[in-house]
Amino acid sequence: MRFFAACAKGLEYLLADELVALGAGRATAALAGANVECADTGAALEVALRAVMYSRLASRVLWPLAEFDCRDENELYQGVHALPWPDHLAADGTLAIDAHVSGPGLTHERYAAQRSKDAIVDRMRAAHGSRPSVDTAAPELRLGLVVRKGRALLSVDLGGGPLHRRGWRSEQGEAPLKENLAAAMLMRGRWPAIHADGGGLLDPMCGSGTLLIEGALMAADEAPGLRRLAGALPSRWRGFDEERWSRIEAEARARAETGRAALRPVFSGADIDPRALQAAAANAARAGVADVIRFERAPVSALQAPGPASGLVACNPPYDLRLSADPALYRELGDALQRAVPDWRAVLLCGSDELARATGLRAQKRYVLFNGAIETSLVVIDPVRVPERAPREPRPLSEGATMVANRLRKNLRNARSWRDRAGVGCWRAYDADLPEYSAAVDVYTEDGGDARTFVHVQEYEAPKTIPEADTRRRFGELLDAVREVFAVPPGQVAIKTRARGKGGSKYGRMDRRDEFFVVREGAARLQVNLFDYLDTGLFLDHRPVRRRIAAEAAGKQVLNLFCYTGAASVQAAVGGAAATTSVDLSATYLEWAARNLALNGATGRQHRLVQADALAWLEADRGRYALIFCDPPTFSNSARAADFDTQRDHVRLLRAAVARLAPGGVLLFSNNFRKFRFDAAAVAEFADAVEISAATIDPDFARNPRIHRCWELRAR
Repeated sequence: MRFFAACAKGLEYLLADELVALGAGRATAALAGANVECADTGAALEVALRAVMYSRLASRVLWPLAEFDCRDENELYQGVHALPWPDHLAADGTLAIDAHVSGPGLTHERYAAQRSKDAIVDRMRAAHGSRPSVDTAAPELRLGLVVRKGRALLSVDLGGGPLHRRGWRSEQGEAPLKENLAAAMLMRGRWPAIHADGGGLLDPMCGSGTLLIEGALMAADEAPGLRRLAGALPSRWRGFDEERWSRIEAEARARAETGRAALRPVFSGADIDPRALQAAAANAARAGVADVIRFERAPVSALQAPGPASGLVACNPPYDLRLSADPALYRELGDALQRAVPDWRAVLLCGSDELARATGLRAQKRYVLFNGAIETSLVVIDPVRVPERAPREPRPLSEGATMVANRLRKNLRNARSWRDRAGVGCWRAYDADLPEYSAAVDVYTEDGGDARTFVHVQEYEAPKTIPEADTRRRFGELLDAVREVFAVPPGQVAIKTRARGKGGSKYGRMDRRDEFFVVREGAARLQVNLFDYLDTGLFLDHRPVRRRIAAEAAGKQVLNLFCYTGAASVQAAVGGAAATTSVDLSATYLEWAARNLALNGATGRQHRLVQADALAWLEADRGRYALIFCDPPTFSNSARAADFDTQRDHVRLLRAAVARLAPGGVLLFSNNFRKFRFDAAAVAEFADAVEISAATIDPDFARNPRIHRCWELRAR
């Protein structure tokens, strides 16, 4: 007797071994699964049900009902209709069919499932006068249909659905790892043997905790089917052996009770994303292992030895377009592991062999696994420690990287006296000075005695005529130059790259580090975040405008429209403003602005924060302000406000703002839309306007004087 157990590609041989351990007479790896052979039907059903309960690798267990010729939809219908469906399903029951088809006869899986359902319904209606219904979420009978090379195989899905769903996950990160893939990683890492010898399990980039939770349940000998099924039958198929299943379930419960009683708190996880850690803690609580797993918020660079002298590191570092892999992060991971757990074993699921090599660790074995549709490289490292080798000379920079490095050094030299004189700690060091190396490089110096320097690298969109391979190579050379010149740790370099997708290029690699630090601008202290957002929280090019606001704000009512993170409001406050009003539609930015104001002691009622559509609020407001700063976005199409377009709406916006000026007041209007055309004639009806753009550009933006344009307006 034979049946089939399905799994993710790359797990076939592990699954075959697992099925043999569960009692299969023979199990042979096949594409995305394993064929199981047993001496008789009873033995096969025993192994199949044990696989539903115990298998950590299988995604489905498919028990065959019929196999028949199937060259077109008519043969499919006849073959399914011929089965005695009253023997398999109640007349008022529910069913679902998962179809996989290939070949010229049938090409649409949904249609194949529909025709099969029609055949079952027609047979049941003829026998009972009533028919079952479809329930794709929780059917009493789930069927699997495979049509290949003119043959159809129809099977009962004994598990009732995907077995990787263990029943404890309701929270997940941005790129969740399936539980059966996590189990495969742990098996390749020999985690059960390591745990038996007293070792620990560590995941320094734990995300929502999948590897640690799976590892804890594996160590506790808790069968995956226990929590997933929660005492229910996996299938209401009429051929299901309930007595055999009850015996298997009772055995699994006894094993889990014994295993949990002996479980030790040797599980450690860390991540930089507080939301991921919150999800991990919630998942661990649902799995009943929260008391043995320690989660902490920490970057990889701060990794510490978790306690046990030996153990396994299991980690799934970021990769693919969702999380945009960075080789520097992989190198940071490798360095941290060598420092913290040099004698441990490690299994790392990397986006590619190239990324695996970027760790600097020596892999003893490599396996190709598929995380969904993504091909990945699983490397096994034992031990983590890399044997000492004679030091090598640093790899020389390429010719292109050398050019960029020379330009960076020149800019640093030329700007030093200006920066020292003006006390500028956050500034632009490079702005596509070499056109083929098109990016902006900004430097942010942390405020404080032990100040760190961060570098923010933002790639500009390359012309479509330049091959993408050339764009990637040039950006890589620019990054090499940045690391050479600034010599800061990888964790202090923020990289914003453009990833091409539908609708054109867009920025990728937005992190979730939630890492804010404080910088100083004049007398003001401001929070920035270089990693989580497209912008950092501080528009460096507006430094001169904010300097003017600080100089002119004393004793005045100041209004900051489209206030972003409130940097201009803070400068007004530290400059002695009598009151500030900051308006923005984003609650996130207003919370950031509130933190900035608090950093500078501006916490009274006179410093007002307003969440509103700035233009609509302005037209309804009746206040008077001696100084107004207005820096609108190029356009906005928020669902919470009317669409806004700076070019189309700037006259209306300026008219409303000028109407709110106190006698003798001034409005500073700025925007960074490159094609903006100021409607001087229309504005002249209500205000005197003078363009002051040149006076609002500091030396670090002199190479890009069109970074923004700025006007000073006074009421007529």
